[in-house]
Amino acid sequence: MNTTAVPVAGHDQPSGISSSAGPPQANPGKIRFAFHRIAILVLFVSQLVTPVVAQVLPKLTIGLAESDKPGDVAVALQVLFLITVLALAPSILVMGTSFVRIIIVLSFLRRAIGTQTMPPDQIMVGLALFLTLFIMTPVFTQINDDALQPYLKQEIEFQEAIDKAGVPVRNFMLRQVSENDVALFVKISRMPPPRNVDDLPFTVIIPAFITSELKMGFIIGFILFIPFLVIDMIVASILLSMGMMMLPPIMISMPFKIILFVLVDGWHLIVRQLVTSFN
Repeated sequence: MNTTAVPVAGHDQPSGISSSAGPPQANPGKIRFAFHRIAILVLFVSQLVTPVVAQVLPKLTIGLAESDKPGDVAVALQVLFLITVLALAPSILVMGTSFVRIIIVLSFLRRAIGTQTMPPDQIMVGLALFLTLFIMTPVFTQINDDALQPYLKQEIEFQEAIDKAGVPVRNFMLRQVSENDVALFVKISRMPPPRNVDDLPFTVIIPAFITSELKMGFIIGFILFIPFLVIDMIVASILLSMGMMMLPPIMISMPFKIILFVLVDGWHLIVRQLVTSFN
Protein backbone atom coordinates (compact mmCIF):
# COMPACT_ATOMS: atom_id res chain seq x y z
CA MET A 1 0.00 0.00 0.00
CA ASN A 2 1.59 3.24 -1.16
CA THR A 3 1.53 6.29 1.02
CA THR A 4 2.42 9.83 -0.02
CA ALA A 5 3.57 12.59 2.27
CA VAL A 6 1.08 15.42 2.42
CA PRO A 7 2.19 18.67 3.92
CA VAL A 8 0.30 19.67 6.98
CA ALA A 9 -1.61 22.87 6.70
CA GLY A 10 -0.07 25.74 8.60
CA HIS A 11 3.32 24.04 8.79
CA ASP A 12 4.95 24.93 5.46
CA GLN A 13 8.73 24.79 5.21
CA PRO A 14 10.64 28.08 5.51
CA SER A 15 11.61 29.68 2.25
CA GLY A 16 15.38 29.81 3.16
CA ILE A 17 15.66 26.03 3.61
CA SER A 18 15.76 23.74 0.64
CA SER A 19 13.70 20.66 0.65
CA SER A 20 16.63 18.50 -0.48
CA ALA A 21 18.90 16.88 2.12
CA GLY A 22 22.27 17.80 0.30
CA PRO A 23 24.84 20.34 1.65
CA PRO A 24 24.58 24.02 0.76
CA GLN A 25 26.41 25.15 -2.40
CA ALA A 26 29.52 27.45 -2.02
CA ASN A 27 29.44 30.92 -3.49
CA PRO A 28 31.97 31.20 -6.40
CA GLY A 29 32.36 34.94 -5.88
CA LYS A 30 33.55 34.56 -2.32
CA ILE A 31 36.10 31.91 -3.34
CA ARG A 32 37.59 34.18 -6.01
CA PHE A 33 37.80 37.04 -3.50
CA ALA A 34 39.65 34.82 -0.97
CA PHE A 35 42.18 33.72 -3.61
CA HIS A 36 42.81 37.34 -4.55
CA ARG A 37 43.54 38.25 -0.92
CA ILE A 38 45.95 35.30 -0.54
CA ALA A 39 47.79 36.26 -3.74
CA ILE A 40 48.18 39.88 -2.60
CA LEU A 41 49.49 38.71 0.81
CA VAL A 42 52.05 36.35 -0.79
CA LEU A 43 53.25 39.13 -3.11
CA PHE A 44 53.66 41.52 -0.17
CA VAL A 45 55.65 38.98 1.91
CA SER A 46 57.91 38.16 -1.07
CA GLN A 47 58.76 41.84 -1.47
CA LEU A 48 59.81 41.98 2.19
CA VAL A 49 61.89 38.78 2.09
CA THR A 50 63.67 39.46 -1.22
CA PRO A 51 66.07 42.17 0.11
CA VAL A 52 67.08 39.89 3.00
CA VAL A 53 67.76 36.94 0.71
CA ALA A 54 69.67 39.13 -1.73
CA GLN A 55 72.27 40.05 0.91
CA VAL A 56 74.55 37.02 0.52
CA LEU A 57 77.98 36.61 2.10
CA PRO A 58 81.08 37.11 -0.06
CA LYS A 59 83.03 34.03 -1.06
CA LEU A 60 86.76 33.52 -1.59
CA THR A 61 87.88 31.62 -4.66
CA ILE A 62 91.39 30.42 -5.55
CA GLY A 63 92.13 29.58 -9.13
CA LEU A 64 94.73 29.58 -11.89
CA ALA A 65 94.70 31.98 -14.79
CA GLU A 66 97.01 32.77 -17.67
CA SER A 67 99.31 35.76 -17.34
CA ASP A 68 101.91 37.37 -19.58
CA LYS A 69 103.71 39.12 -16.70
CA PRO A 70 106.37 37.19 -14.77
CA GLY A 71 105.75 39.49 -11.81
CA ASP A 72 102.31 37.96 -11.26
CA VAL A 73 103.87 34.51 -10.88
CA ALA A 74 106.44 35.89 -8.45
CA VAL A 75 103.71 37.42 -6.28
CA ALA A 76 101.78 34.15 -6.27
CA LEU A 77 104.89 32.24 -5.19
CA GLN A 78 105.56 34.76 -2.41
CA VAL A 79 102.00 34.35 -1.11
CA LEU A 80 102.37 30.56 -1.21
CA PHE A 81 105.68 30.78 0.64
CA LEU A 82 104.14 33.06 3.28
CA ILE A 83 101.25 30.65 3.85
CA THR A 84 103.73 27.78 4.21
CA VAL A 85 105.80 29.72 6.76
CA LEU A 86 102.68 30.55 8.78
CA ALA A 87 101.69 26.88 8.79
CA LEU A 88 105.16 25.89 10.03
CA ALA A 89 105.44 28.76 12.53
CA PRO A 90 104.54 26.58 15.58
CA SER A 91 107.21 24.04 14.63
CA ILE A 92 109.78 26.79 14.10
CA LEU A 93 108.90 28.28 17.48
CA VAL A 94 109.19 24.90 19.19
CA MET A 95 112.36 23.62 17.55
CA GLY A 96 114.29 26.88 17.32
CA THR A 97 113.90 28.05 20.92
CA SER A 98 114.37 26.74 24.45
CA PHE A 99 111.02 24.92 24.37
CA VAL A 100 112.59 21.54 23.54
CA ARG A 101 114.74 21.29 26.66
CA ILE A 102 112.01 22.62 28.96
CA ILE A 103 109.25 20.26 27.84
CA ILE A 104 111.59 17.24 28.00
CA VAL A 105 112.65 18.06 31.57
CA LEU A 106 109.04 18.59 32.68
CA SER A 107 108.02 15.28 31.11
CA PHE A 108 110.85 13.46 32.93
CA LEU A 109 109.83 15.13 36.17
CA ARG A 110 106.24 13.96 35.90
CA ARG A 111 107.34 10.40 35.19
CA ALA A 112 109.89 10.43 38.02
CA ILE A 113 107.27 11.44 40.58
CA GLY A 114 104.88 8.80 39.24
CA THR A 115 101.91 11.05 38.50
CA GLN A 116 101.29 10.06 34.90
CA THR A 117 98.66 12.71 34.10
CA MET A 118 99.22 15.25 36.86
CA PRO A 119 99.88 18.06 36.10
CA PRO A 120 97.84 17.76 32.88
CA ASP A 121 99.44 18.16 29.47
CA GLN A 122 97.85 21.58 28.96
CA ILE A 123 99.50 22.94 32.11
CA MET A 124 102.88 21.43 31.25
CA VAL A 125 102.85 22.85 27.72
CA GLY A 126 101.61 26.22 28.98
CA LEU A 127 104.39 26.41 31.57
CA ALA A 128 106.94 25.45 28.93
CA LEU A 129 105.65 28.15 26.57
CA PHE A 130 105.78 30.89 29.21
CA LEU A 131 109.27 29.85 30.31
CA THR A 132 110.32 29.88 26.66
CA LEU A 133 108.92 33.39 26.24
CA PHE A 134 110.76 34.51 29.39
CA ILE A 135 114.07 33.02 28.27
CA MET A 136 113.77 34.25 24.67
CA THR A 137 112.66 37.79 25.59
CA PRO A 138 116.16 39.32 25.07
CA VAL A 139 116.35 37.67 21.65
CA PHE A 140 112.89 38.87 20.63
CA THR A 141 113.65 42.37 21.91
CA GLN A 142 116.82 42.57 19.84
CA ILE A 143 114.95 41.35 16.76
CA ASN A 144 112.31 44.01 17.28
CA ASP A 145 114.81 46.82 17.81
CA ASP A 146 117.30 45.92 15.07
CA ALA A 147 115.11 44.43 12.34
CA LEU A 148 111.34 44.81 12.75
CA GLN A 149 110.99 48.45 13.74
CA PRO A 150 113.51 49.78 11.17
CA TYR A 151 111.74 47.77 8.46
CA LEU A 152 108.31 49.08 9.47
CA LYS A 153 109.72 52.62 9.37
CA GLN A 154 111.08 51.84 5.86
CA GLU A 155 114.63 52.51 6.96
CA ILE A 156 115.97 49.15 5.72
CA GLU A 157 115.02 46.67 3.00
CA PHE A 158 113.32 43.35 3.59
CA GLN A 159 116.41 41.23 2.96
CA GLU A 160 118.48 43.35 5.33
CA ALA A 161 115.78 43.01 7.99
CA ILE A 162 115.87 39.22 7.60
CA ASP A 163 119.66 39.19 7.97
CA LYS A 164 119.56 41.33 11.10
CA ALA A 165 116.75 39.26 12.61
CA GLY A 166 118.78 36.09 12.18
CA VAL A 167 121.79 37.39 14.11
CA PRO A 168 120.33 37.17 17.68
CA VAL A 169 118.71 33.80 16.95
CA ARG A 170 122.00 32.54 15.57
CA ASN A 171 123.93 33.74 18.61
CA PHE A 172 121.44 32.12 20.99
CA MET A 173 121.71 28.76 19.23
CA LEU A 174 125.49 28.88 19.08
CA ARG A 175 125.69 29.48 22.85
CA GLN A 176 123.75 26.29 23.49
CA VAL A 177 125.08 24.04 20.76
CA SER A 178 127.83 21.48 21.24
CA GLU A 179 130.95 21.47 19.08
CA ASN A 180 130.62 17.74 18.47
CA ASP A 181 127.12 18.17 17.10
CA VAL A 182 128.22 21.01 14.82
CA ALA A 183 131.14 18.92 13.55
CA LEU A 184 128.79 16.01 12.95
CA PHE A 185 126.44 17.97 10.69
CA VAL A 186 129.32 19.74 8.93
CA LYS A 187 130.76 16.33 8.12
CA ILE A 188 127.40 14.91 6.99
CA SER A 189 126.69 17.91 4.75
CA ARG A 190 130.16 17.55 3.12
CA MET A 191 130.64 21.29 3.18
CA PRO A 192 134.09 22.89 3.31
CA PRO A 193 135.40 23.30 6.86
CA PRO A 194 134.27 26.71 8.13
CA ARG A 195 136.88 29.22 9.19
CA ASN A 196 134.72 30.52 12.08
CA VAL A 197 131.18 30.32 13.38
CA ASP A 198 130.04 33.07 11.02
CA ASP A 199 130.52 30.69 8.09
CA LEU A 200 128.10 28.15 9.53
CA PRO A 201 124.73 28.14 7.72
CA PHE A 202 121.41 27.73 9.49
CA THR A 203 120.99 24.32 7.86
CA VAL A 204 123.85 23.14 10.11
CA ILE A 205 123.16 25.23 13.20
CA ILE A 206 119.47 24.32 13.63
CA PRO A 207 119.81 20.48 13.61
CA ALA A 208 122.92 20.71 15.78
CA PHE A 209 121.02 22.93 18.22
CA ILE A 210 118.07 20.52 18.40
CA THR A 211 120.39 17.56 18.98
CA SER A 212 122.20 19.41 21.75
CA GLU A 213 118.90 20.38 23.39
CA LEU A 214 117.71 16.77 23.36
CA LYS A 215 120.95 15.61 24.96
CA MET A 216 120.86 18.32 27.63
CA GLY A 217 117.19 17.60 28.39
CA PHE A 218 117.92 13.90 28.91
CA ILE A 219 120.89 14.69 31.16
CA ILE A 220 118.78 16.91 33.42
CA GLY A 221 115.99 14.32 33.40
CA PHE A 222 118.41 11.60 34.49
CA ILE A 223 119.59 13.76 37.40
CA LEU A 224 115.96 14.33 38.42
CA PHE A 225 115.26 10.61 38.41
CA ILE A 226 117.98 9.71 40.94
CA PRO A 227 116.35 10.87 44.25
CA PHE A 228 112.95 9.49 43.28
CA LEU A 229 114.53 6.20 42.19
CA VAL A 230 116.17 5.90 45.62
CA ILE A 231 112.77 6.31 47.28
CA ASP A 232 111.31 3.58 45.03
CA MET A 233 114.14 1.21 45.92
CA ILE A 234 113.75 1.84 49.67
CA VAL A 235 109.99 1.30 49.56
CA ALA A 236 110.36 -1.86 47.43
CA SER A 237 112.93 -3.30 49.87
CA ILE A 238 110.69 -2.60 52.88
CA LEU A 239 107.66 -4.19 51.21
CA LEU A 240 109.73 -7.23 50.19
CA SER A 241 111.04 -7.70 53.72
CA MET A 242 107.48 -7.50 55.05
CA GLY A 243 106.31 -10.16 52.59
CA MET A 244 104.02 -7.79 50.70
CA MET A 245 105.18 -8.88 47.27
CA MET A 246 101.77 -8.46 45.63
CA LEU A 247 101.48 -4.79 46.61
CA PRO A 248 102.81 -2.42 43.88
CA PRO A 249 105.63 -0.32 45.38
CA ILE A 250 104.60 2.73 43.37
CA MET A 251 101.36 3.01 45.32
CA ILE A 252 103.33 3.46 48.54
CA SER A 253 106.28 5.43 47.18
CA MET A 254 104.33 8.06 45.24
CA PRO A 255 103.02 9.95 48.33
CA PHE A 256 106.55 10.02 49.76
CA LYS A 257 107.93 11.37 46.48
CA ILE A 258 105.28 14.08 46.38
CA ILE A 259 106.03 15.07 49.98
CA LEU A 260 109.76 15.20 49.23
CA PHE A 261 109.19 17.32 46.12
CA VAL A 262 106.99 19.77 48.02
CA LEU A 263 109.33 20.03 51.04
CA VAL A 264 112.36 20.92 48.92
CA ASP A 265 110.28 23.41 46.86
CA GLY A 266 110.82 21.37 43.73
CA TRP A 267 109.08 23.66 41.25
CA HIS A 268 111.28 26.57 42.30
CA LEU A 269 114.41 24.49 41.90
CA ILE A 270 113.37 23.09 38.51
CA VAL A 271 112.43 26.47 37.05
CA ARG A 272 115.60 28.11 38.36
CA GLN A 273 117.77 25.34 36.96
CA LEU A 274 116.08 25.49 33.58
CA VAL A 275 116.39 29.27 33.27
CA THR A 276 120.01 29.40 34.44
CA SER A 277 121.01 26.52 32.17
CA PHE A 278 120.50 28.80 29.15
CA ASN A 279 122.77 31.52 30.48
